[in-house]
Amino acid sequence: MGGSSSGPKKIGDVKQLIERAKEELRSRDESNKKNVFISFAYEDIDDVNLLRGQAKNDKSPIEFNDWSVSEPFDSDRAPYIKQRIAERIAQSSLTVVYLSPHSARSKWVNWEVSESLRLGKRVIGVYSGSTTPSSVPSEITKNRIKCVPWSGLAAAISQLG
Repeated sequence: MGGSSSGPKKIGDVKQLIERAKEELRSRDESNKKNVFISFAYEDIDDVNLLRGQAKNDKSPIEFNDWSVSEPFDSDRAPYIKQRIAERIAQSSLTVVYLSPHSARSKWVNWEVSESLRLGKRVIGVYSGSTTPSSVPSEITKNRIKCVPWSGLAAAISQLG
């Protein structure tokens, strides 16, 4: 008889193979998530924290990227803050704008929408309740950006592909 006498070859540690397969599946699930930059007026932080909570659900297609700014738009640190925000927007898949009376008056929100569009990012407005707020940031109106209720955000993002 020919061949080696070393016996059957081992295929490896089965537990290790199972763990590697699980890791691969998890990484595929994560790749389907959208890394979202969320733009909002600082006064809406409590509402936005509820929105962020949705991303904690494993089945959510959303992963929020937050860079909250509580400084005035024209502060001495504004150029530095804008640079850092632009970096975060560039790393994101899209920008979600939380719409409220506060965001309608926010220079930061308008700048973030404008910067997102300049960087080629998609932008979606989101609001709580069932009706779009009566006033929204001017960049939302000017650029005819789609606005959806909070409850429809995940579906709207999934439709983007």
